[in-house]
Amino acid sequence: MNNLPDSDLRFSYPISTLQQIAGDILKQAEKGGATSCETNVSDGFGQTVTVRHNEVETIEYNRDKGLSVTVYIGQKRGHASTSDFSPQAISDTVAAALSIARYTADDDCAGLADVELLAKDYPNLNLYFPWQIGVEEAIELAKRCEHSGFTANKLVANSEGATVAVSESQFIYANSLGFMGGYPLSRHSISCAMIAEQGDSKQRDYWYSVVRDAADLETVESIGRKAGERSAARLGARKIDTCEVPVLFEAPIAAGLIGHFASAISGNNLYRKSSFLIDSIGQQVFTPDIQILELPHVHKGLASGPFDDDGVATLDRHVVENGIVQGYFLGSYSARKLGMRTTGNAGGTHNLIMKNSAPLPFNDLLKQMGTGLLVTELLGHGINPVTGDYSRGASGFWVKNGVVSHPVEEITIAGNLKDMFRGIVAIGDDIIVRGSKQCGSVLIDRMTVAGG
Repeated sequence: MNNLPDSDLRFSYPISTLQQIAGDILKQAEKGGATSCETNVSDGFGQTVTVRHNEVETIEYNRDKGLSVTVYIGQKRGHASTSDFSPQAISDTVAAALSIARYTADDDCAGLADVELLAKDYPNLNLYFPWQIGVEEAIELAKRCEHSGFTANKLVANSEGATVAVSESQFIYANSLGFMGGYPLSRHSISCAMIAEQGDSKQRDYWYSVVRDAADLETVESIGRKAGERSAARLGARKIDTCEVPVLFEAPIAAGLIGHFASAISGNNLYRKSSFLIDSIGQQVFTPDIQILELPHVHKGLASGPFDDDGVATLDRHVVENGIVQGYFLGSYSARKLGMRTTGNAGGTHNLIMKNSAPLPFNDLLKQMGTGLLVTELLGHGINPVTGDYSRGASGFWVKNGVVSHPVEEITIAGNLKDMFRGIVAIGDDIIVRGSKQCGSVLIDRMTVAGG
């Protein structure tokens, strides 16, 4: 487990107390008539400092705790939760879950994970790094970050602020099959948003860094500088005529394409028939050069975890091999609904990485594209999960003969995700890790760009 010597001193409760609460819940559920039970008990805290125009705008500090109880009476399921850890509140929550279960219909897919799939001797993935930073130090970092944004370009005239955030938590998951496990986690970030002005034109952009270990954060000067440079670069944006051209998704937003794919092959969407990739195992969805890996055991990984929300052990997987789908993302319930076996994805995916055999530097991607659109921001959520139709507002830069020509705005890019996946012709080596999906910039051979 990821227990560090000072972790208990940082939280409201030692992790042994969370274990005791979880054990008590299981006993009470069994005594109340549950045939099986699972529970998650957690607590954590956060500190957020925001500076704007070199003045402190907000200082926030939070402590949170909560527990959830899921009981099964045969194939009937009941769920209840509370943020009160008093013995009476815990007893009332268990009783509420049992009462709900007695009045629900049987569900032949309900129940705990199969016992043989539960994690046993799981690895320490180094997911907890306490950041011993006081408010004064956080304020100073935020001021330096914002100052770097203002000095990045003379056209940067305003700020939406710079923020330094600390978040630490711990949890215990336990079920009546004898599984009990958990560990502390950390997630720290620094962000900055700047506004550039020229005449009547104003443009905003931002940059941020998020990590488990604060020692791995980008420098505040780099974050502020990038926010300022990006906002200034957008000045003078114009509309373009409607056309069909290659589209290059910049790395920070390209990871969203993996997210659309992951959603389409996730169990909940598949058994509800709300996916454009139903029955896609063994199908060529991407070009043969594309691989998508799931790597849940990456040390310090933002989406790493030795077991999923069902307690099932996670494993490295080749989700897409040579463009062909090898498997879905399933928890125990969705797997049963589909007549399949869980993949350890109850609660979500773990470090999905899309790559090809020859990732290119960003400038080489521009050259390969020739003339087309570089997208740096997406707006709206115009995606049909059943058909795969894709239509979103966008802004970015027009590229001519492999060179950035001018910024563009008030445009819409449209296509179908099936065609877009098959149309990925190159991937960049400029990976930016900010969450559970990772890839470099992605070049798609052709999309419709609707201008003004």
